[in-house]
Amino acid sequence: MRKNYKVGIVAMAAVATLALTTMPALAQENTATTFDVAAGTLDLSVPATADLGSGDGGTTITAQLGAVTVDDTRAAADASWDATVEGTDFETDDGGDPSEIIDVTSIDYWSGAATATTGNGTFTPGQPLAENAVALSDVTPVTAFSHDGGTGSNSATWNPTLDVNVPLANVAGTYTGTVTHSVA
Repeated sequence: MRKNYKVGIVAMAAVATLALTTMPALAQENTATTFDVAAGTLDLSVPATADLGSGDGGTTITAQLGAVTVDDTRAAADASWDATVEGTDFETDDGGDPSEIIDVTSIDYWSGAATATTGNGTFTPGQPLAENAVALSDVTPVTAFSHDGGTGSNSATWNPTLDVNVPLANVAGTYTGTVTHSVA
């Protein structure tokens, strides 16, 4: 009886092998598949308004401007960009007398470190510390922040500080001016 059992197993293995070798070949076809990574834009967002507070003549008013963000969705092979800043004189409503104007060069800017970044490459603040502050200009833009190298998309946010050096001779009043950031 044991011999028949072994013969039966051998016979079943032979039938299984024959069945596998006589099965038809699998048919295969390839599908060429594509997709696009969309090229976006290089955008900048800044606060619409900022109130820097108040101070006496002959003092320095120091306050943060608010979050400035560069959002680069260009998906570029070289995702570098430079953000710059410039300003205007600050004047009271009358602004006709020199004692009612604070020259833009009396306003120092420092970017500070990034508060947030995404993407690869090197993010560099224009003025990382207070002692690196530079006077704003209405003629020559100042580097606020930059991004070098990297690929694809990236973003950086910083909250710059303005130091308004109020001349001792200036009169009381609300002074208004413009701080303009640009990115390219």
